[in-house]
Amino acid sequence: MKKYRTIREIEEEYLRKHPEEIDDYIDILFEEYSKDGDTGVLLASLRVVSRVKGVSQTAETAGLSRKGLQKALSEDGNPKFESVNAILHAMGYRLTTEKLEAHSGQ
Repeated sequence: MKKYRTIREIEEEYLRKHPEEIDDYIDILFEEYSKDGDTGVLLASLRVVSRVKGVSQTAETAGLSRKGLQKALSEDGNPKFESVNAILHAMGYRLTTEKLEAHSGQ
């Protein structure tokens, strides 16, 4: 029986071959999250990036155990804001704000 790869496996392979595209991947990831609020997809995609960048190194830099990082980014994960922020910093990114056009007059 043929084993099919998941979309996450394909994304990971692609990003390993094209690490220069991780920045755009992260930008699109958060842009989509701001529209649909799908935390599961956000965490799964951050898990892909953590594997490409190295789970152990990302966890250590974020001040988490490897297991703690994996749990925080699991599909059932409900990480604290501080954990997500620390993970992003460990990956070389930060959260920023952008004014919504609909709220520009307020």
